[in-house]
Amino acid sequence: MHSGTLFLGVDGGGTRCRARLCAASGAWLGEGSAGPANIRRGMEPAFAAVLESGMACLRQAGLSPRDLPRVTACLALAGASEPAELAAAQRHQHPFGHVIVTSDAHAACVGAHGGRDGAVIVVGTGSIGWAELNGRQHRVGGWGLPVSDEGSGAWLGAEALRRVLWAHDGRLPWTGLLTNLFEEFDADPHAIVRWASAAAPRDFAALAPRLVAYALLNDPAAVELMRLAASHVDALAARLIAFGVKRVALTGGLATHIERWLSPETRHHLVAPAGDALDGALALARAGAGSAVDAMPRRSAR
Repeated sequence: MHSGTLFLGVDGGGTRCRARLCAASGAWLGEGSAGPANIRRGMEPAFAAVLESGMACLRQAGLSPRDLPRVTACLALAGASEPAELAAAQRHQHPFGHVIVTSDAHAACVGAHGGRDGAVIVVGTGSIGWAELNGRQHRVGGWGLPVSDEGSGAWLGAEALRRVLWAHDGRLPWTGLLTNLFEEFDADPHAIVRWASAAAPRDFAALAPRLVAYALLNDPAAVELMRLAASHVDALAARLIAFGVKRVALTGGLATHIERWLSPETRHHLVAPAGDALDGALALARAGAGSAVDAMPRRSAR
C-alpha cells in the first residue's frame, strides 16, 4: 500500500449520508455529511450526496479535488443489497482512484464486530438483519417499503398514520399521539392521503421520534406500535440466531429506543457494537487496497 493512499468510508443511509477520511496510517483526517444516499430512490441524488460528504472530508483535511485519485473509497449504500442497483452503482462514474460498493448493512456488520463473525440488525429509516458467518453472508429482511422494513422508523411512521385514519373512522380510540399527528394535517384525513402518496421513507421516519416520545408517556397507540416493532426485530434476530450467530449488535437511529422492548431471548444475544458502518466501510476500503479486513482505522488526536 502506498503511504499517500487515502481511505474514504461512506455510510449512505435513507435519511443522510456520512463519510470519514483516513490516511494510510489509519489517522483520522475528516468527516462530512450530506442528504440521503439510498440508490433505490435515485442513483444521481445518492452519488451527489456521496460526493458532497466526501468533499467535506477533503476540505476538513486541508486537501482538494486534486487528491481524489489518491482515494480508495468504500461506498456502503442503502439499496445496494439489491443486485440491479448494486450493479448500476458499480458502473456509475466517480472521481475516486478506486471504489468498492456494498450495502450499508454489510459495512455495519463489519464495523460492529471488527471484521469477525457476528450479526447486526439495523433499525433506522429502514430495517435489515445481516450476518457474517464462516465466510458466508446472510441477509434477513430489508426489502424496502411498502413490502418490508418492518420495525423501522419509516414503518413506524406509516403505521402511526394508519392508526390515525382508523381513529378517524371510529375503529380505534383516539390517543394523545394520534390526535397530535392528526392535528399536524389540520385534522383532514384527505391531507394524510395526499401526503403519504408522495412521501419517501425518510418522511415517514421523521415521525418516529414523536412516537418514541409518546411511548415513554405510556400512550396506548405508541406503546402498541413500539411493542409491534420490537416483535419484528425479534423475528429478525431469531432468524439470524438460527444461522448459528452468537453475537448480535443493534445499530441505527432507533436502536437505543427499541432495545427495551425486545424479548429476553434477543437481548441475551445482544452485544455492544465495536464500531459503526463508517468503521466497517473503512475496513472494507483497506481490504480492497490489499490490507487485512480487520485493520480498523484509529482516530488520531487533533
